Amino acid sequence: MKAMQMHGQRVLVTGASAGIGRASAIMLADLGASVILHGRDRNRLEQTQKRLADGQHHIVTQDLSDTDAIAPWLQTLRQEQGEIRGLVHCAGIQETKSIRAFDQAFFDHIMHTNLASALALAKGFRVKRDRKQAASIVLVSSIAGLIGQPANIVYGASKAALISATRGLAMELLRDNIRVNAVAPALVETEMAEKTRNSMTDAQYQHILDQHPMGIGQPEDVASAITFLLSDAARWINAVCLPVEGGYLAN
Repeated sequence: MKAMQMHGQRVLVTGASAGIGRASAIMLADLGASVILHGRDRNRLEQTQKRLADGQHHIVTQDLSDTDAIAPWLQTLRQEQGEIRGLVHCAGIQETKSIRAFDQAFFDHIMHTNLASALALAKGFRVKRDRKQAASIVLVSSIAGLIGQPANIVYGASKAALISATRGLAMELLRDNIRVNAVAPALVETEMAEKTRNSMTDAQYQHILDQHPMGIGQPEDVASAITFLLSDAARWINAVCLPVEGGYLAN
């Protein structure tokens, strides 16, 4: 269990204002990590910070849509806060749209938010870091990247691309002593899931529930997998995407 401890390690968690990001930040802090909480809403990040175990935790609100600014921002953050040993990228969006309503603006928005930001973060994470210290990145994909879902095509494609990017990044960043893995959650009780539910009829939502043999997940279920992959307990695990889906794929 010592390999799961994060004492003395600084971890950046994007999307830490709610859901999986918040649960991950809380769990990492409980394991001794100093957590840098990232999000767009400072008030909600402060709510997350209040739930963290004592430690040197900080809040940042960098705009991840400006992908060219992410790498310089991470370098500045490292100079201000010290070496960052872990990155958990939970920030992302989900919007459903039928292929009949497909357009370039929608495609660019989803892909830029869910994929380009991850690549820019990985770029900045590796620059001028101490390669003698092992580091780890965990990206949050989705079960939608592994299956087909009507009206969820572009979102699913963005999450499938994130899984592919995980493999490529893992091989390229190996020389920098950085592991890269991903998790692919099924439906989890988050605000994003609630928005999805509100866009469906009761019958449509019940159909989704029926596909989860163990019921829908909690943010902590995914945070546990993220924490494991990020920690030294998974030091020989690289380039994998771990489904966290309550039996969805077997159903």
